[in-house]
Amino acid sequence: MSEKREVTEESVEEIEATPETKADAKEQTESMSVEEGADDVPETTADEPMGDKPLDEEAHSEIEKLKKHDAAVLLVKKAKNMVEDTEKQLDSCKLLLEEDLKSYNEAKEALKQQALDESEVLLKDLGYGNEEETPEDEVVFEPKEEVPPFEVKDVSSGKFSAFLLALIAAALTFVGLVYLATEKAGITLDVTKIPDQETAKQVLGWYTTLFGGKPDLFLGGAFVVLITFFVFGVVYGIRVATRAKHNLAFAKTQLEEARAYAKHKHNCKEEMDKVDAHMNDAIKTLKTYEVVLGEQNGKLKRILHIEGVKEDIDEYHDNSLREMRDTKMLVGAIKNFIGTSMSEEGRLSGKSTMFLHSAKSKLQKFLDRYYG
Repeated sequence: MSEKREVTEESVEEIEATPETKADAKEQTESMSVEEGADDVPETTADEPMGDKPLDEEAHSEIEKLKKHDAAVLLVKKAKNMVEDTEKQLDSCKLLLEEDLKSYNEAKEALKQQALDESEVLLKDLGYGNEEETPEDEVVFEPKEEVPPFEVKDVSSGKFSAFLLALIAAALTFVGLVYLATEKAGITLDVTKIPDQETAKQVLGWYTTLFGGKPDLFLGGAFVVLITFFVFGVVYGIRVATRAKHNLAFAKTQLEEARAYAKHKHNCKEEMDKVDAHMNDAIKTLKTYEVVLGEQNGKLKRILHIEGVKEDIDEYHDNSLREMRDTKMLVGAIKNFIGTSMSEEGRLSGKSTMFLHSAKSKLQKFLDRYYG
């Protein structure tokens, strides 16, 4: 933020009776769009940013109809759309401000080169110049970033990790069943080699005896495989279901965080819209000052040519004094404005707004003498 300066009585002359300035342009509010894939989410209006609107009962009922993972993917997609749309709007707004700033600087330089600098020189030559130079601040506007960029994370179905976990559980189950059968059958397996058919029949066939049958390799093996696959399916299903439940809760949390982020950025955009309107008003004012001061410079040149330089200011003709006084008033008003930063802690500077209003008010009072 630029260095603050005290407001002199002269700089606010004749604005005491005027009301405080409000933004000249209406605040632009734009509703944030959501891609067609998220039709289950309630729509928003232009007056209400997406960040203000939680999921309603209809949206909740639609989500409940979906599988938890599918619902989570849908909510993540909505959160991404919300953040991306918000960032696009801000980028467009920043681009517009950059163009406005370029136009403002061009108008300011044109005013200084074509009229303002010459006005100061002529007033000084006539002995009616300003004793103090008004420092100029760099006119920039940077939104105050209170929230870091928000990145929406994708959710994983967890099927691969569930498969690995289920595979481990199934392998342990198979080994456990084989070990149990060897203990019950009183057989010690040589783990260094594949057991022969007779040994396998004694081990796996033991399970058929549990149902009153004779040891049978194929029936016992089928039982062990069935139990193994059953464990695999149970572990896999529990893991996927748990992951899906976690994903849905995580997606809902991300959506709420995305809404809060969008609401904050929407407020930043409103501030930039105010600066945009303020800057466009300033550009028009600078151009008008360029024309008016150009005319005043012609009058000051005439005074300097015809009356010359007086030792005492009161020796000038009354009409000449009036022209010099008006010119000095206009020079002071516009210099107070262009010497004040438009940005103050990420918001439109109140001082800049006040000085622009003062400059316009004094200019209008001057013009009313001719067009009033």
